[in-house]
Amino acid sequence: MLTLFSLGNCCHCHRSRLVLAEKGLEAEVVYVSAANPPAEFVDAVPGRQLPALIDRELLVYNDRVIIEYLDERYPHPGLLANDPAGRARQRMALHRLETDLYGCLPRLSRQDKDEREAARNMLERHLLAAAEVISAKPFFLGDSFSLLDATLAPILWRLSHYGIELPAAARAVLDYAGRMFVRPAFQRSLSPVEREMNDLGSMPTSAE
Repeated sequence: MLTLFSLGNCCHCHRSRLVLAEKGLEAEVVYVSAANPPAEFVDAVPGRQLPALIDRELLVYNDRVIIEYLDERYPHPGLLANDPAGRARQRMALHRLETDLYGCLPRLSRQDKDEREAARNMLERHLLAAAEVISAKPFFLGDSFSLLDATLAPILWRLSHYGIELPAAARAVLDYAGRMFVRPAFQRSLSPVEREMNDLGSMPTSAE
């Protein structure tokens, strides 16, 4: 049995849960309160990093390491390309998503209103810039679900929570988000807190 220690409202944790769900892996998801972590988490994860995965005697932490480990350890369905060049391109795109989108997340929770607004504007600009690329394929840069989709979808689920309304020019992003959200694995990946963030399909644009 796999065990994933996870926060209930965290994109990094969410994408780890989403990869587990897409692969159909049976796992015990233990939601951890940072203020009052359970003893089993403290004992199993000395550094208290989240998310953290236990697979038999192996402890894996850092969400990027976790999702790539899961894809290699449990290869069906594969969520990275089969060839080295394809995997390299996907990993470069993953790095870009982590830098441009996930890099905005800490500032979205700051107390300073101007800093939060700047982070929202930056996140919106990055998504708008990606609209043309997103519209080119059924999935992000591909014809099947990959680690790229597992990374992008948790961000999109939280747009309303972040107070972001995408412009009409980003319709391709919203259409893509809708396709991701109705996937059974995505629904299984949601924590109780995340389910309350967004009504399925409720992704308004500023033009509506």
